[in-house]
Amino acid sequence: MITVLAIESSGLVAGAAIVTEEKVVAEYNVNLKMTHSQTLLPMVDEIVRMSGTNLEDITAIAVSGGPGSFTGLRIGSATAKGLGLALKKDIVAVPTTQGLAANVEGFDGIICPIMDARRSQVYTGLYRNKDKFEIVMDQDALSIDELIDKLNGMNEPVIFVGDGVPVFKQKIDECLKVSHMFIGVNSLYQRAGSLGKRAIELFKEGCVQTAAEHAPDYLRLSQAEREKNEASKHEN
Repeated sequence: MITVLAIESSGLVAGAAIVTEEKVVAEYNVNLKMTHSQTLLPMVDEIVRMSGTNLEDITAIAVSGGPGSFTGLRIGSATAKGLGLALKKDIVAVPTTQGLAANVEGFDGIICPIMDARRSQVYTGLYRNKDKFEIVMDQDALSIDELIDKLNGMNEPVIFVGDGVPVFKQKIDECLKVSHMFIGVNSLYQRAGSLGKRAIELFKEGCVQTAAEHAPDYLRLSQAEREKNEASKHEN
């Protein structure tokens, strides 16, 4: 049986979970203003101890692969790489928006994760997860207006999930013409258990990396890098 240790640190929520093909064995999510470097390894230790799991027996390590918080992704990546190298386990890097979409099951329509990327942009992707997980549009960084136009053109019911919901809910309600809803707060943010569920599906599809190969997918440059590039243009 496939068993993964899932590590989530792409946003405000820090999480760890042990997930099998049959169930979420243990899950620990914390939405506090603490750095993920303070919380991740203690959470991993706790779920391993409480569940009686031997990390030598897990199949792979799942980690939120990006996009998301640059610092959070680096911490999650470093944690996954360290464990992967120590345990000689492969890594499944789950695109962050796919992990978020896995919070929603059985919805007959489009699942639209939105993560606040600042500057009126969102990290997003479009998915279905009624009977099986399907990718409708790969994750990307779009303006909220571009996303709304795309969804209006698809003319299907939409459910939104992610930390972009409280930021853009009013705009979506005003401009989105198709039937839509917003998931409840219990499933609004990233969850390590959902990440683990999606990781098992990706593992079966052969989407694995060695620990040495793994690196986060930021989707766009950090603010510091963008500012540096702008400064370089003005200097030239």
